Formats: sequence, structure tokens, C-alpha cells
Amino acid sequence: MQQYVQEGRLVVLAVAQEQHRQRSRLFAQWQRLDWPILQDPINVMQVRGVPIEVAIDEHGIVRSLRPKAETFEQEFLNKSFATEGIESAARVQEATQPDLAALRRRAVQAPSSDAWRELGDALVLWAGPARIDEAIDAYTQAVKVKSDDGDAHFRLGVCYRMRYESSQRKPADFQKAVDCWTRARRIEPNQYIWRRRIEQYGPRMTKPYPFYDWVQAAALDITERGEEPVKLEVLPTGSELAAPDRNFDTEQGKLKSPDPEGRIFRDTQSLILTEVTVVPPQVKLGEIARVHVTLRPNEQRKAHWNNEAEPLRLWIDAPAGWKVQPQLLAAPQGREPETSEPRRLEFEVQAPADTGGTSHLAAYALYYVCEDAGGTCQFLRQDIPIPVAVEK
Repeated sequence: MQQYVQEGRLVVLAVAQEQHRQRSRLFAQWQRLDWPILQDPINVMQVRGVPIEVAIDEHGIVRSLRPKAETFEQEFLNKSFATEGIESAARVQEATQPDLAALRRRAVQAPSSDAWRELGDALVLWAGPARIDEAIDAYTQAVKVKSDDGDAHFRLGVCYRMRYESSQRKPADFQKAVDCWTRARRIEPNQYIWRRRIEQYGPRMTKPYPFYDWVQAAALDITERGEEPVKLEVLPTGSELAAPDRNFDTEQGKLKSPDPEGRIFRDTQSLILTEVTVVPPQVKLGEIARVHVTLRPNEQRKAHWNNEAEPLRLWIDAPAGWKVQPQLLAAPQGREPETSEPRRLEFEVQAPADTGGTSHLAAYALYYVCEDAGGTCQFLRQDIPIPVAVEK
């Protein structure tokens, strides 16, 4: 299509089904894409698969979905489209911010899933993170009215993840996001966008490809060109970088627990706060889940990591019949002697082939942590029970 653009016969716009806008910008910078790219984090277009192409004429009317490249010039570029009867119904207008108060009144006065979902859409797309709690409430009302509204479930999950990545984060937001995406996929299992969002954070066994393995290469190539790469506000997680792997090799029997007798003092003051997310939240017999464990220094206690000692380690003891990979993990340390960044560790578990119900993995973390500036530094242990549900 480049020739048509250069000749002034075609304008190219793009819409990205991507939750993190900086990642789209980085990719566009890397590939030297010079057309506008709009963000659709909640899939308001209701796209079921990507990529798609939409041909829109000079009057703003959609003339073709998935036009064929070999006939595109003849059937679209060189063709004149009639406007009789469409000017009044489809007049092109500049996008303006919707009346949020009016949308809320309509949803309250005549509650419906559509009305609440439209309010949530407007809040996400126009108000952004500042009003994310209101968007969460709107989508929650939508699924209360209509429990099988897959679009509302998916968008509610997006909002939970958005809040999780913001200063308004609540500890269970990531798991709530995964739970909502899972409900949406159960309602419509063939929805490509919803399925990929879960696979993005899920086990390697179910991944179709590595989602963001290009990020590092993009940054290097852009830097070598003498440019400054777009800075990512949210770096890809280990799951987002991981390549598919159809094997589940374990190291059970080869490793030893770093505190087998439980003699290390416990973190009774909660200097480090822990969050656990299981993706998917429920597995079938013999299937695999990926567990995300995040440890954050407690801001209220002014806690921080001591990076002058050994790194944070996480050990997982699996119940009989379960498999864990890897069983012992270590988190990278900060570059300064004392830092307070969150530390994230991920591992995968395989459920037994013959026992359903909810099992608890007995995990624990060992770390050096300090309280307040110049305060006491201690080597502590925190026990982290990890529940994993298995369909019977």
C-alpha cells in the first residue's frame, strides 16, 4: 500500500488491541511505522481476531472488511461511491468527549448491561486511570445485570490490570483480572483477543509464541540507529517473554530446601507484603498453571531490600502428585545497597492426573530486609500458601 500512500490516494490508520500503549509505540518506532496508531485496550471494536483490514471511503463509510490486495485498487481506490441517502445518517463528525454524567444517569435510570458497559467504555477511553475505579464499578454493574456479557467481563479484567499497574493498585487486582478474562473466555471460547490475554500471563505449555521477546531487540536496534527508544512504563514479565515449551521437566529430588527445619525467624511485622496470582485460576486434571509471586517492601514500615547480602529466594514444596518447575527461584537484586522495588518470581505447577479439588502449595521466601532508613536489617522467612484449584 506504500505506493498508494505516496500518491496521496490512501491514508493508513491503525488500531492496536494492546493494553500497554508504550509497547505499541516502541514497536512502531522499531519498525519505522509512520501512521497514527490508536489504542483499543478494552477491545471496544469487538475484534475477534487480528489482523483485519477495513476499507473506509472518503465519506467515512466502511466499504469492505478484509479487502483483497490483488483487487484493492480496482474495487476501492479507483471506484466512486454514491452518497445518496447516507449524508444525514452517517455524517462524519469530529470525535468529542461523551457526556459521562448523562451516560451515568441513563444507566441508573434504565439499568441494562449495554448502558453500564457504555459508561465503562467512556470512562476508560476518555477519563483514563484517574477514574478507573468508576469504570470497574460500571462494568461490575453490567455483569450483575447480564452475567453472560463476555465483553463486560473482559473489559472489567482489563481495568483490574490497569489499576494493578497504577498507584491505585490493590493486592488482588491481578488475580481479579485473570478471573474476569477466564469468565469471558468461558462465555466465548473462540474469542481470539480474550484467549491471548490469558495466554500472555499463562504457562508455557499453552503459549502460541513468545509475546514480547522482541522488546530487547527493538531497544538495541533503535539505540544503534542513534535514537532514544520509547521508555516502557510496564516492563514485560517473565511469562510475557517466555517461549512456548511443550515439555515439563522438573528438578525434584535434585534440590534441597534452604530452610528444611524452618529455623529462620518469620517476618512477623510484615515488612514484605506478598501477592499471588495463578493463571489460569483453575486447571483440569494433569494440566499446568503459572504462578506469579510478587513481594513488595511495606511502605508504611519504610521497609527496603538489603542488596549487600544474598538474594531473595523462593522455595516451593508441592503436595503428593504435583510437579513444580522450577522448585527454587532467586530474584535479581537492586543496583544500590538499599532499594524498595517490587520483586517478581514465576514458576509453573502441574496438577495430578487423578485428584481434583483445591490444593495448597507450601512455598516460602527468604530475604534480607531493613526497616526504615538506617534501621535494623534482618534475614527473614515468609511462608506463602498458594492455593491451586483443580476441576474434578
